[in-house]
Amino acid sequence: MRHLLLALPFALLPVIAHAAEHHHHDHHDEHASLGSHEHGVAQLDAALEGTVLEIELRSPAINLLGFEHAANSAEDKRKLADARAQLEQPDRLFGLSAEAGCRLDEARLESPLFAGKGHEHEHEQHDAGTHSDVHAHYRYDCSAPDALTGLDLQALFEAFPGTEKIQAQVIAPNGQQGKLLRAKQAQITF
Repeated sequence: MRHLLLALPFALLPVIAHAAEHHHHDHHDEHASLGSHEHGVAQLDAALEGTVLEIELRSPAINLLGFEHAANSAEDKRKLADARAQLEQPDRLFGLSAEAGCRLDEARLESPLFAGKGHEHEHEQHDAGTHSDVHAHYRYDCSAPDALTGLDLQALFEAFPGTEKIQAQVIAPNGQQGKLLRAKQAQITF
């Protein structure tokens, strides 16, 4: 199953972005070249194979938290905890139809900002030129996958208003499709 998500072109973007960073000296030019880290823009990949649905969400931390630095103030820590709590309860964020009977098997969140304090400072020193991203991976087991018509990310846009656009790609039995989603057009079908 994992090979389906890795097969998506988007999986290579962080590697390309990392390489691009070292070729640009002007910060503005560098920032414009990083397709994988654009403020307001997130990427979502979903793959449905048999009864298994996998969803990957990658977003600049600023889209979800409103900041990208280590959470030092009480306000930042509260925002971080709130965002994490919402990402750990993804059922409402993806608008999965109840008829599909999808049960969350695994949820994994990764971000330098979710790490311990020592790691945050180490990350800032060694990766001063990079940005903080949040990577969320979910795996569902769906008892009636035929009832799964697609994803509706309306609740995700509402939960994280800093997210303006989501570049979504899905692989399903009917084929593969990509679509740029916005709050007013938040659905992608399988």
